[in-house]
Order: sequence, then structure tokens, then C-alpha cells
Amino acid sequence: MAKANNNLAASDNIKTSYVVVLFAASVLYIVSCAPGPVWQDSGVIQYRVFHNDIEGRLGLALSHPLFYMLAIGVKYIFPGGFGYEVNIVTAVISAVAVANLFLLLRLWLGSTLPALVGALTLGLSHTFWRHAAIPETYNLVVALLLLELIMLLQYAKTGRVVYLYLLSLVNGLAIANHMLASLAFICYLVLLVVLTAKKKVGGKDLALMVLLWVIGALPYEYLIVRNILESGDLWSTMASAVFGASWRSDVLNVSLSARIVKENFMWMALNFPTPNALLLFVGLWGLYKVSPKRWFANVLLALLVLFFVFAFRYTIVDRYAFFIPSYCIASILIGVGASRVVNGKHGKLLGCLVVAFAFVAVPVYMAAPAVAKKLGIASGRAREIPYRDDYVYFLRPWRTGYIGPEKFAEEIFGMVEPDAIVYADDTTAPPLLNTQQIKRMRPDVKIISYVGSSEGSPEFNEHTIGELLTNRPVYVVSAVQRYCPEYLLERYSFVPAGTIWRVGDRKGE
Repeated sequence: MAKANNNLAASDNIKTSYVVVLFAASVLYIVSCAPGPVWQDSGVIQYRVFHNDIEGRLGLALSHPLFYMLAIGVKYIFPGGFGYEVNIVTAVISAVAVANLFLLLRLWLGSTLPALVGALTLGLSHTFWRHAAIPETYNLVVALLLLELIMLLQYAKTGRVVYLYLLSLVNGLAIANHMLASLAFICYLVLLVVLTAKKKVGGKDLALMVLLWVIGALPYEYLIVRNILESGDLWSTMASAVFGASWRSDVLNVSLSARIVKENFMWMALNFPTPNALLLFVGLWGLYKVSPKRWFANVLLALLVLFFVFAFRYTIVDRYAFFIPSYCIASILIGVGASRVVNGKHGKLLGCLVVAFAFVAVPVYMAAPAVAKKLGIASGRAREIPYRDDYVYFLRPWRTGYIGPEKFAEEIFGMVEPDAIVYADDTTAPPLLNTQQIKRMRPDVKIISYVGSSEGSPEFNEHTIGELLTNRPVYVVSAVQRYCPEYLLERYSFVPAGTIWRVGDRKGE
């Protein structure tokens, strides 16, 4: 009876600790998140949620239907300040991820302090925190990955196959959110083959796991089947599901440049700017000693390698976001390393130091923009975006009180003439479209972009531009390559108009 009471008390303590971590992380990220419209892909997410669009237009691999279903559901449950509520969805999802990491380590190591260190390491890591402050899908990848690992840990500790059933369901949900989860799927598939060969898992178990995985992945499967039926093209649809509309070469890339390697290491340093990073190696050294099963440690290491290698040789501009799952596994190992340190001599003192070191990241992020400017480190951008200091924007993860996108949009709509056309790139178009449609501002102005255009926009290309310029004022947000059509740059002059440019006469006239 005493043992049962002790187990119950321990369970209640874990639940209470989980809720406390979840609440604290939620407060941090809700305070940190952007208060309204945002730039770039995150703005596209707001745009898609506003239009109840679970597929998008960039290929099935970029559809992320599970995230959009959650965000759209929240939009209807809590109607109000649109934009901010979509941002809060990611903030809460990120808090769940941090709490899940805490729970994983607490259940595994049986100690609160190492679990707290691991949770703090992930929660305050730059890229994860940055993606908790704006609407994005990557932190949901981590929240579900950690839930998978909790199920895997429980199976390793108890041998109860029900945890593998739940793992299958959660991984199906993860696939419905992001194709990054397919890397974890590969690891679990190999493990199941081994367990089946050792008679630990039977045929009926495998059949139920497949069924639960299919149920979890239904949102994505629905989009795939619908596209196959509408297009009649199986192979193109499957290519879209794996690579998106035009990212096959990036996904399959096997080459590296010195610039990519340098940038990757700079991002990693920014995410772990504390002495606690050394605990990663302590965790690796002691991993097999504390793992409930040797295969559990093997799965963790395989996940670390797969996620890290995938992100390291990826070539898209925002590939830094794809390191988040590997940062998650690294944070777990740092928690394991902390457990080895605090259980030794001078454990209490070292434990306090390790927790304190976790917070060093915050002053580092505060100082980073000024240091980068002083050292002359280029921001890497070919143009300046109005109301945005790129050093602050990229080096500080929080977005508290940042209303630059909204100010930009309101200035444009306040200055352009009736029936104007504004060509915007994929970074600046989302706040313009969201402000126009959500606030019903200046419907006469037509925003035209690759990611979406205002309702009733005219056809805008090199064949129609001459007539459009004759009848309407035409503007571009940025008159530089990559952000403006080449036929405009080659043939026309540009006149500054506030923070944007008006397309002028043909060159030579």
C-alpha cells in the first residue's frame, strides 16, 4: 500500500510539474509573439488560415494540413483580432513541445532538474523561440516528435505494445503536419522490423499500427487522393507530396559549399550560446548507461543524425528552420548530460550553475544585433524592408510589440492613388494582402504577387504592363533583382514614392 501511495504521489508530482512548465512556456511565447500581421511565409500562413485553405499553392509537401486545421479551428472558436490569434496558436504549440520535452526527461531520468535543463535549452534556443513568436509549422513537428518519444520510452520501460499503437497514431498525425516526420518514420519502421524479427510484435499488432498510422495521416492522404483524382497524374502528385512544387533539387542535394557550412555552424552557435552546450557530449557519453533499452538510445542517435544531416546539406534560404528537430534531440542529450553532472560530487552547486547557464542565451540575443553591426557582419539581404532592422529581426527571437508589417501596409494604402497596382515580393505581399482583406482596407488597390493577389486583380505580365501603365499607377515594393520582374527592371525607370517605387517611363524615352 505504501509503495502504491508513493507511486501515486510521484505521478501527481510529474503532472503538476508538467502543467507548471506548460504554463510558464505559454506565458513566455504569448508575450513574445507578434501582435498582428507578419512578413514572408508566416504571413502566407495567416493568409491561408483567413481563407480556410488547407492545401496552399506551393505543392502538397508545403500544405501542412494538420497545422491549418488546428489554426482554422481556433479562428472559429475564438474570433477576434485575426493575425494575433493565429500567432498564439504557434505560441501554445511551442509551449506544449517544451513541456513534452520536460515530461520525456522526467519520466526517463526520474529527476526534475535535468528535465528542466533540457526544457530550458530547447525553449530558449534561438530558432525554436523565433518560430514560437510567428505562425509556423516547425514547432508542431517537435511537439509531436517528443510525444512519439514519450510513447517509445514507455514501451521500452514497460514492454506494453499499446504504446507502439499510440506512437503509430502520433507519427501519422506528424506526417499530416510536415514531411520532416518521415525521417522519424524511417527510424520507427526499422525498429518495428527488428522487434517483429525478435517476436516482440505480432502480425495483428502491425496491422493495427498501420491502421492507426493511416488514421493519423488522413488529412494529408485526403489531399493526395483528391489531387490524384482531379489531375489523373499519380506520379506528379506523389512528387508534389514529397518535394513540393519546385524543391526536388534542394531536398535531394548532396553537395556543400563553404558558405553553407559556415552559415550552418553560425546558426548552431547562436542556438546554444551557453556552457551547457558541453553537456551534449556528456549526454552522448552516458546515453547507453541510462537508456532503458539499448535500442532506445540507438533510435535517439539515429534521429539526431538523420535530422542534422538533412538540414545541414539543405540549400533553401530558410534552411535554418529545418535544424529545429536536431536541436530538440540535442536538448534531450543535454538534459541527459545534466543528470550525469548533478548526480556527482557537488551536485547541488553544479545543478544551480547549469540552470543559470541556460538563461545566458537571453542576454546574448539582446546583444547580438549590436555586436553583429560592430563586427560588420552583413545581414545577407539585397534590399532593405521598411520598418525592419534585419539585425534585430533575425538575431532576436522575440516579436513583442513589433508592428512593422502593419505600419508598412497602412502607409502603402494611405499614399497610393485610387485603382493603383502594387507588385510585391513573397516577403512583403502577405502583410499587404492580410491588412487589405482582414481590415477591408482600400479594395480598389490591387496587390499582385507570387503568393497571392487581391480579388479582381488584372493580368500582370510583360505583355500587359504597357496598357496597365497607361491606365493606372503601378508600383513595386523593391526595384531590385529577385524581388521585381526582370522585364520591369530591364525596360522601365523607377521613381521613389515613400518606402516603395513607382514604375516610370520606358528607358530611353
